[in-house]
Amino acid sequence: MAPDEARAEDVRAWLKKAALDLYTAHHLISAGELNLRADAVFHAQQAAEKALKGFLAWHDVPFRKTHNIAELGRACAALDGSLEATIDRAVVLTEYAWKFRYPGEPTEPSRDEAEQAITIAHGLFDALLSCLPDDVHP
Repeated sequence: MAPDEARAEDVRAWLKKAALDLYTAHHLISAGELNLRADAVFHAQQAAEKALKGFLAWHDVPFRKTHNIAELGRACAALDGSLEATIDRAVVLTEYAWKFRYPGEPTEPSRDEAEQAITIAHGLFDALLSCLPDDVHP
């Protein structure tokens, strides 16, 4: 596999995982009687994180293992300033990597909070996709 093909494959893998997290977040928020909003916001955060990492991978920018949307987003915005406002809105998703995940943590997010998190993650995912070539889209 040529280096460009390998890079494209890596980016597609990140973006496929991000798309799956978005799908999962949407599914969980629609679960009806079950209160799965905490899991939905977690998957929204994961979608944003993985989409940002895919964008960085496309540009051959190394990144450390982190859930920090601000850190990853700054690196992406440095590559494409048009993403800055969308990334700024997505920074709030960072805390969903751990908030609501463990006993003793705050109660569940509200439905509005969960829906907003999913909307933000979806907006970031779409914005990043628009800056990448079609052949790496999931």
